Amino acid sequence: MPTDIHNFAPLTPQQGRLLVRLARFAIAKKLGQTASDPMVTLSHEPEDDILNSNFGTFVTLTKAGRLRGCIGSLEAKEPLQESIRHNAINAAFHDPRFKPLTAEELEAVHIEVSVLTPPQPLSYRDGDDLLETLTPGEDGLIIGKGMMQATFLPQVWQQLPDPQQFLTQLCLKAGLAADSWQQDKLKVETYRVQYFEETS
Repeated sequence: MPTDIHNFAPLTPQQGRLLVRLARFAIAKKLGQTASDPMVTLSHEPEDDILNSNFGTFVTLTKAGRLRGCIGSLEAKEPLQESIRHNAINAAFHDPRFKPLTAEELEAVHIEVSVLTPPQPLSYRDGDDLLETLTPGEDGLIIGKGMMQATFLPQVWQQLPDPQQFLTQLCLKAGLAADSWQQDKLKVETYRVQYFEETS
């Protein structure tokens, strides 16, 4: 049965907090810091089986309000908890935009995890129709042309609330011309997320 992206909330707040702790644990372990794996406290209740279900995920790191790393997988290729572990490590140490995270930085880093619906193709006639079709603040967006592709999580609407700027910056991120969303017929997909972040 297709996922209803408009009512996507598979995780409880408690499970979300657990995934955020798991992301921090994975990074700390990679840095050689001792910490207890939060998954060993899992209650093994039936509802926790979702943590072994496959989802696309992203892990985002910020420091002093600025992006410090963001890596994810759009496709649901592996169990949720494993996807979070892998993407946390990749965001911390393998995001090509940043130097690898240091142990000294970890305490100052804020961690957010996003769990994605499967991307759905978005049909549109032209740039104006694309603007009308989007739901700002809620849609995650993937655009592509040939080998070039990029995505913005729904949270990016907080920094780019204007749909035209959102599309322009996403085109630039993909390595396309800024106005490609107006001039070219792009492959466009949307998704929704459920996201959780550290509270302090």
